[in-house]
Amino acid sequence: MLNNKICIVTGGAQGIGRCIVETFAQQGALKVYACDMNIEAMRDLEEQYSNVSAKELNVCDRKGIQALIETLKAEHGKIDVLVNNAGITRDNLLDRMSEDDWDMVINVNLKGVFNMTQAVAPLMIENGVGSIITMSSVVGTDGNVGQTNYAATKGGVITMTKGWAKEFSRKGAQVRANCVAPGFIETPMTIELPEKVLNFMKGKTPLGRMGKPEDIANGVLFLASDNSNFITGQTLKIDGGLVI
Repeated sequence: MLNNKICIVTGGAQGIGRCIVETFAQQGALKVYACDMNIEAMRDLEEQYSNVSAKELNVCDRKGIQALIETLKAEHGKIDVLVNNAGITRDNLLDRMSEDDWDMVINVNLKGVFNMTQAVAPLMIENGVGSIITMSSVVGTDGNVGQTNYAATKGGVITMTKGWAKEFSRKGAQVRANCVAPGFIETPMTIELPEKVLNFMKGKTPLGRMGKPEDIANGVLFLASDNSNFITGQTLKIDGGLVI
């Protein structure tokens, strides 16, 4: 599905991001650049897949991002797919949320997406084709208690994406921008939650289970591939019916 495509996945060291990297590699991408601050956690991906390259990257580091994009442009002349997956949480009720926790989540989850997309989009537009997929959340569409900062970023990337879908195609370029909004997903972070909490999550989901990283990766794969070449400006909810 991704034959001859050059792909970038941020937050590729663990969880959903790691699963996306593996899925892209298995689906024939020419090269998948797995980007994360924890490069050592991605070494085994390089060993397992000849078409995966691990890159140490902080999405808040604009100079580092530009250096990476310039290198990839020199090597390949193109970037076909960008997956903005890197993100953090610093949850708390509004009256207890510190300014530092607000700023940190905004910088990584919202400005980090801006930084990456601003660096990659011009090359895609120049080549006339590309797919940008940004990880949002059902929290970004419906909110959640104790996640003022996180919800703001995940709602923000949806509206940025809608604007980009219009902006990038103005002169005829087939550059698409979409979001994926996961529900409750089994990740290294969630599996450590108390069983009572996990059962609550499952009970709220009509399909009666938590999603797996593969469920999200398959949706991202579809939006990255040419099978979705008439889809742009959309948010794909992959949540087992949690938000209907």
